[in-house]
Amino acid sequence: MATILVIDDNPAVATALETLFSLHDIDTRAVTSPEDGLALLSREPVDLVVQDMNFHADTTSGEEGVALFGQIRARHPDLPVILLTAWTSLESAVDLVKAGAADYLAKPWDDRKLLATVNNLLELSEARRELARHRDSQQRRRQSLERNNDLCGFVFADAATERVLSLACQVARSELPVLVTGPNGAGKEKIAEILHANSNAKSGPFVALNCGALPGELIEAELFGSEAGAYTGAQRAREGKFEAADGGTLFLDEIGTLPPAGQVKLLRVLETGCFQRLGGNRERHVKVRIVSATNADLRALIRNGQFREDLFYRLNAIELALPPLADRPDDILPLARHFLPAGKQLADDAARALLAYRWPGNVRELRNTMQRAALLAPTATLGAADLGLPAMPTMAPTSADEPDRATIEDALKRNGGVLAQAAAELGLSRQALYRRLDRLGLDRTGTSRD
Repeated sequence: MATILVIDDNPAVATALETLFSLHDIDTRAVTSPEDGLALLSREPVDLVVQDMNFHADTTSGEEGVALFGQIRARHPDLPVILLTAWTSLESAVDLVKAGAADYLAKPWDDRKLLATVNNLLELSEARRELARHRDSQQRRRQSLERNNDLCGFVFADAATERVLSLACQVARSELPVLVTGPNGAGKEKIAEILHANSNAKSGPFVALNCGALPGELIEAELFGSEAGAYTGAQRAREGKFEAADGGTLFLDEIGTLPPAGQVKLLRVLETGCFQRLGGNRERHVKVRIVSATNADLRALIRNGQFREDLFYRLNAIELALPPLADRPDDILPLARHFLPAGKQLADDAARALLAYRWPGNVRELRNTMQRAALLAPTATLGAADLGLPAMPTMAPTSADEPDRATIEDALKRNGGVLAQAAAELGLSRQALYRRLDRLGLDRTGTSRD
C-alpha cells in the first residue's frame, strides 16, 4: 500500500486530507509542521508528500513552503511533492514546479482532481521503482557476466548486446561450430574472440581468415596449405589455417563467399577432421573449433544454389545473431566515449547527434568517426559539428513509443516536469517515458544529467 505524508499547520485541513486518502485505500500520515514532516521522512518510507505553502497565519508569502520544499528536495530528490497553495503564494508554487515539484493545487481543492493527481504520481513512482529494480537487475547480470567470463574488452550497455554476449559465453565451452551473423562492422570477430577466450581450447591458437579477401584459386591453399609446386609460384610447402589453428579456434569470416570447391573440402574436414594440402596426398588430422561469420543471408544463397545446405547445417550448430548498432542504441555513447582518447569528451549536442545517426557502418564507422573527430577537433570537448556526420541517414523512431529527444524536452518543459502529463501528451505510458529519459540521460525537467 502506498503511503502519503500530509504537512499542513491547519489540523482541519490535515484531517480532511487524511480522511480523503484513507477512504481510497491510501495509507496517510499527517503532521502540522515542517519540522515534524522532515523528521517523519527521515525515519519512515513515504511515496508522496502533500505540503502546504504557508505555515503561519500572519504570513502569505509562501516562503515557509519554499524552504520546506527545498529541504525535501535536497534530502529526497526523487520524492514527488504536491503543493497546496492559496492565491497569494501561487507564484512561488509555479516556481517550485519548475524546480521539480510534481504539481500544485489551489485551496480549496477539488477532491477528484487531487485524487487523480495523487494516483497518477503514485503509479509513476511505482513505475520508477520498477525501472530502478530492472536497472539494478541488469547491472547485477552484467557484473556477473563480466566477472565470470573474459569479454575481451567488449564495450556494451544495451540489453540486446548483453543477451548475445551471455549466450556466447554459455556456448563457448561446447565444441560445436558456431555461426555469427550480423552486418559488417558490428563486431562479429570480437564475438569469435570471446568464444575462443572462454572455450576449453583458450590456451590454443586463435586463427582468423577472411574468406572474401582472397581470390577463389588461393582460398583452398590458405585453408588447407599447399605443397611445393601445387600452383604457379608455390616454391615451397606451407601450412594452411587449419594446421595453424590445431588445438584452438579457426574463425572463418565472410563464409558465404567461399567458392564451391572450398565448400566441399571444408565440409569434409568438419565431418572427419581430416584434409590434404593442395597438391599433396597425405591425410592430416586436426582438432579445431570452427567459428564462422557472415553478413549474407545463407539461406537465400542455398536457394540460389550458391551455398551448400549440408555445409550450412554443419556450420550452424549454434547461431549468434549480433544486431546492427542502430538496434543497440544504448551501446552508442559508451562505445563513442571508449573510442575517444584521454582528455577528450562529448558535448551534449554531440551526444544527441550520435544517438540520432543511424550508423550504416556500425561500430567500425563509429570508431572511425570518433578517432577522426578527436584528431581534428580544435578543443577537448567535441561538439556535433566536429563529428562530420552526414545529414542522412538518421535514426528514425523505432515505434510510436519512441519520440525524439527534442519532442520529449519540449513536452517536459510545457508540463513543468510533471511526467504523468508529459507522458499523456506524448502518447506514452509513464514506464515508456521513464525508459526513454533514462536512455537519453535526461531528468524530469528535460535537462541533461551530464
